[in-house]
Amino acid sequence: MKKSIIYFLTTLTLLTGITACDKGFDELNKNPVQPTSLNPGFLMNYAIIMASFPSSTLPYELAIVQQMVTPYSGVLAGGNFNQDNRPVTLGNWNNYYREVIKHTTDVMQMTMEDESKTNLYQMARIWYSLAAMILTDTYGEVPYFDAGLGYLEGIATPQYDPQQQIYQALLTVLEQATANLDDTKSIETGDVLYGGDVEKWKRFGNSLMLRAAMRLSKVDTDLASEYVAKAVAGGLMQANADNAAIRHDFNYVNPVGNILNATEANNFYLAKPFVDYLSSNNDPRLASIAVRYVGATSGPDQNSAIDGTPPENVYVSTIPADQVGMPMGFDNATIIPVAESQGLASFYDYSQLDRTRMGKRDAPAYLVTYAETQLLLAEAVIRGWVQGNAAGLFEEGIRADMEQLAEYGEDTAVPPEAIEAYIQAHPLNTANALEQINNQYWVASFLNGPEAFANFRRTGYPILTPNPFPGSEIQGDFIHRLTYPDAEFAVNTGHIREAISRQGPDNLDTQVWWDVEQ
Repeated sequence: MKKSIIYFLTTLTLLTGITACDKGFDELNKNPVQPTSLNPGFLMNYAIIMASFPSSTLPYELAIVQQMVTPYSGVLAGGNFNQDNRPVTLGNWNNYYREVIKHTTDVMQMTMEDESKTNLYQMARIWYSLAAMILTDTYGEVPYFDAGLGYLEGIATPQYDPQQQIYQALLTVLEQATANLDDTKSIETGDVLYGGDVEKWKRFGNSLMLRAAMRLSKVDTDLASEYVAKAVAGGLMQANADNAAIRHDFNYVNPVGNILNATEANNFYLAKPFVDYLSSNNDPRLASIAVRYVGATSGPDQNSAIDGTPPENVYVSTIPADQVGMPMGFDNATIIPVAESQGLASFYDYSQLDRTRMGKRDAPAYLVTYAETQLLLAEAVIRGWVQGNAAGLFEEGIRADMEQLAEYGEDTAVPPEAIEAYIQAHPLNTANALEQINNQYWVASFLNGPEAFANFRRTGYPILTPNPFPGSEIQGDFIHRLTYPDAEFAVNTGHIREAISRQGPDNLDTQVWWDVEQ
């Protein structure tokens, strides 16, 4: 009995001790520095950074519009061979849908009822619109109204929306969001795009609205002209200082520049149509864009030249007269005799985007520019949708694009006298104004693959010879859209098949709503 009492008291003492030790245990195991909420401004900055063009623009959009090309197949197959390479066509989806749309949706959800964050809310709506526009221009029907709501509203299988409805919504949202930006309200000074400058955000929003309106030039001229006029009335970009550009550094590198300075350093070349256009017009931008490792017979020859120790037979040239673009329609075997017939040492002897200048890892990426905006406005004047001096706008668009090159560094700047000489030699001719304007838009949107591809489909300019590669997987002359990610067929089967039933087969030939023949 005595032993039982002792055992009971001992047990009670231990339990009491354990209880006492547990006091404050929960607080002790909490991380005092772990965030319990997210600053929507940080999420917005992440969405801005993630809008930089993915490396997939190299094998697809830039090859389709014949600005850059690679002779290699495998993981680099795409617009160079008119082939459907689905691990690559998902590049824009991964960037703009999974990242930009998701995070701007979160920002909008966190700020829509917060009066102190009204400007951030409107900024997120504009940035969402940019991403949605790139997505629908790339693939056609995509989730728009349900996009980004998987966690917030449990919409794990979002509805795909017809492109016509998406564009009508985009124009409405851009008009509202831009108009509701208010410089008397709290300013988002941490904004990595414009430092919270409300006027610059307004000009960007209106310039994006102009771009969206012009996209409808073949399918809804009434709506297009209405919103062109609204964009102009709201105030467009006024100078290169208004450009919507992602400023990269070595923490947030340019995806295109990163791959061109790594695994694909020796694999991509400037395409012959692009080089020939610049060269034949004595365009001084060629000296800023191109480099040729003259006499190179291998990738190591190019790399040694960059390192400053080129082989005796190789020298580095940025002189326009030395540049030779790689012709379309060849692979790494069939291009060899072509290069030899041109007197080149090998296909490594063709011109490239200079990866130490415009193609460097920390090069900026331009999403919407003053130059592009001036050229679109010149076209709108030619179409009679707004009043203005089309010739003056055309000149200003060219001048702005040439001056913009200085932002890559002093060694890409175009001398002012070269700019003025080019402009004087290439005045706008009303007889072929649309072609002239959109040829210049092609040059001004170099490295902005999604926009160059979209405007080429919209206008048919520049007039390019179809890629003659014999292994083409398309039925028409050019690729018209990119194919959906395979994962969508596994996780959102019903809705993606509904989209295909309305839009057409999920292949490279199907045309999006605004891409029609005239």
